[in-house]
Amino acid sequence: MDFDPIIQQVFGALWYLLPLAILAGILKSPWFKGVAGEFLVNTAARLFLPEDEYHLIKDVTLPTREGTTQIDHIVVSRYGVFVIETKNMKGWIFGSFKKLLMNPPTLKIAYFF
Repeated sequence: MDFDPIIQQVFGALWYLLPLAILAGILKSPWFKGVAGEFLVNTAARLFLPEDEYHLIKDVTLPTREGTTQIDHIVVSRYGVFVIETKNMKGWIFGSFKKLLMNPPTLKIAYFF
């Protein structure tokens, strides 16, 4: 039995699902969430911080003893130097002067800083 006509008919009706599945996989990936989070922080800094008072430096790589480390954003102003590490995760961050706790529900563990 020849299945070619059936396969062509099914593929002709459902061809658009493959690109949608690929797009959904990209949008749900940790890579895309990180890029989207950094884009939102960068856009907010550009929109809400006056350029004559604040200077934004993005994606800084610094050498360390173990190799390198990367800082997402550094904001320099006459009010101080602000280092921003962007995370696009769900969860709560609790803190006090002596202890900071990050508890993302997806990982089921707590981080102390």
